[in-house]
Parts: sequence; C-alpha cells; structure tokens
Amino acid sequence: MRYFMTGNHAVATAVRQCRPQVVAAYPITPQTPIYEKLSDWEAEGKLGGKMMRVESEHSAMAACLSASLTGVRTFTATSSQGLALMHEMLHFASGCRTAVVMAAVNRTLAAPWAFWSDQTDTLSQRDTGWMQIYCEDNQESADSIIQAFKVAEEVHLPIMVVLEANFISHFMEPVDIPTQEEVDAFLPAVALPRRFDLDNPGYVSPTVTQRQYEGYRQLSQEAMQHALEVIRRVDHEFGECFGRSYGLVEMTGAPDADLVLVTTATITSTARAALAELEQEGIKVALCKLRIFRPFPVAAVRAALEGFSRVAVVERNISLGREGIFCSEIKAALVNSPSPPKVQGYLAGIGGTNVDPELIKRVVHLALEAGEFGDGPLWMRGEP
Repeated sequence: MRYFMTGNHAVATAVRQCRPQVVAAYPITPQTPIYEKLSDWEAEGKLGGKMMRVESEHSAMAACLSASLTGVRTFTATSSQGLALMHEMLHFASGCRTAVVMAAVNRTLAAPWAFWSDQTDTLSQRDTGWMQIYCEDNQESADSIIQAFKVAEEVHLPIMVVLEANFISHFMEPVDIPTQEEVDAFLPAVALPRRFDLDNPGYVSPTVTQRQYEGYRQLSQEAMQHALEVIRRVDHEFGECFGRSYGLVEMTGAPDADLVLVTTATITSTARAALAELEQEGIKVALCKLRIFRPFPVAAVRAALEGFSRVAVVERNISLGREGIFCSEIKAALVNSPSPPKVQGYLAGIGGTNVDPELIKRVVHLALEAGEFGDGPLWMRGEP
C-alpha cells in the first residue's frame, strides 16, 4: 500500500513491522515523532515490544545494548546533541558486538543552537564501530530500516540509518509500505546469542591485556569488511522481494562525462534535477550517490569513479580544520588507484541552508572551468 507520510513516520512504521522487542529512546527534535509514534502504538497494544522511558540518550543506548546482549531485537532513535551524549555508549555497543539499530536524524550540533539539517552529528561518530547508511528520501529511509535489522543481526554490529532533519524527517512523500507478512518473510525471527545467562553468569566486557584488546579490534575490523558483502546481498534480496534496491553506491548519468558529482542523502535528489537540466543544455555530468559510509565501500567507489578526470564532492558537513568528511574519504579511497582523478570538495547546505538545482549547476560550472583543483573546500551558499 502507498501512504502519504513523513520520513519520521515512515521509519516508525518500518520499525514496528520489524517486531522490535525493546525500544529505548529519549525525545529530541527532530527525532521526537519517531519516539511518539512508537509510544502511541505501544499504548494501543500495536507495537508488540516494550518501550523504555529513560532519562537521557546515554541511558537509552545503555538499555538497548544491554537488551541486545540478552538476544532480543532492539531499536532507538536520536539526533544531534542526543547522539553526542550517546558517544561513550556507542563504543560499548559496537565493542560488545550488539545488533542495535538506530535511526539518526541529522541535525546541527551546538554551539550556536539550531535545529536544521547538518550531517556532522553522525559523521563525528564514524570511528565508533557503527555501520552507517545515508538515505535520500522517505522511501529509502523506511526500506533501509528493514534491511538494517537483517544486516546487524547477521554481522553482530550496530547500525545507524541516517535521515536528514526536515528534508526527510518532517517532509511528506508517497511511501510504499509492505504488508506485515512480506516483512516477516524477508526478516527472519531474531536469533542473536544470549550473552546474559542467569544460569551461567559471566563478564560481557572484562578487563583484557594489550594483546587481547588488539585482537578484539582486529575481529571488529574483519566484521566490518565482511559487512560490505552482507549489505550488498541483503539489499539485493530486498530488491527481489519488494522491487527496490539501492546498492553501496549508485552511478547514473553520462559515462563519457568530463565531471562526476559525488553526493549523499537529499542533495542527491536535487543533483538529479540539476543534471537533467544541464543535459538539455548539452553539458554531460555523471552522478555518484554514496549510500554506505561505514564500512566504506572503497572498491565500489573506485569502480564508479574510474575513468573520470574530475570529481566534485558536494556535501552538508565539515571536519573543522580540514574539509568535508565525504571528500576526505573519497580522496583516501582513490589515492592508490592507477590513475586517480582530481577531487574538489564543495560545502553546501551547512546548517540546513537550501541546496537548489541552481546551486548544483554553479558547482558543475566551477568544477568544469577550474584550471586546477585546490586542497581546501569551497563554500557554496544558496538561499536560506
């Protein structure tokens, strides 16, 4: 069935269909409607699992990772300062190899105080050992939630499904919602190891030696590398079941173009419209949508960008003192390619400012006309 709904409600609907047994969250704008909708369903007896009302996001993650260690399916959601407050527990969740699924709604980090879309909150958690999926629209957000539970429970690592404040969280779009029977057929019943056993108690996170700690990190890295194939396979299986799949990266546009744009999330939709207009003007530009950020799909990115001479990365975040985070990752992925293209980063939409097709077209013209690409990012400002 197709429904007209916000991204937050699409995510909440997908979560309910995945039959979580424990949901622990704390309200924070712009994530709160996810929490509210799941809470309403619990009050009506329609959720199936238990909602835990906790005093902070730190406690929400502590509750979810503990519940996951008992072998149950868990979910939480947060944004911005709430995600920052979770930071300590994010390391525990990944280090204990839990399968927590989290919807992270991108929002600016303080200070100053603001409520708009900015990817720096989730990207600042990139080294916590969580997988990260960045969604383009409401449909992909809902679909990625269903995929995320299957991926996390197979590789035993937590995962963030990332959607942008307002542009997805509160905007309404048509969303195809599968039946409960279809989701049940795709997502098997949870079968996680039960690591809290009252009859055989033991430590979950004991103190270890230096060599043991190194071994744990290596195992987690190997799990991340394995996760790329799991994500690819699960996405393919989802496509066979529901007719929609997204890949690790998506490549569209002219294969013989002089320039390829790399985008993520909602800027991708704007870029699609801009490139269609440019094509009518006789300007050929390719588009590479990066969907999976952790684990980073190095081979897929190299294959997608092979043969292009110039790459323009347009993104809604910044690592202060360097450049956009996606740009740095793209450069690192390409550095050992036989003939790596030149890469220039463009910052657009920082703090939730509007990124319209005209701004994207300005990026394209600048990138095509530039004599050389520089090391630092270029700020592209559009209308508020």
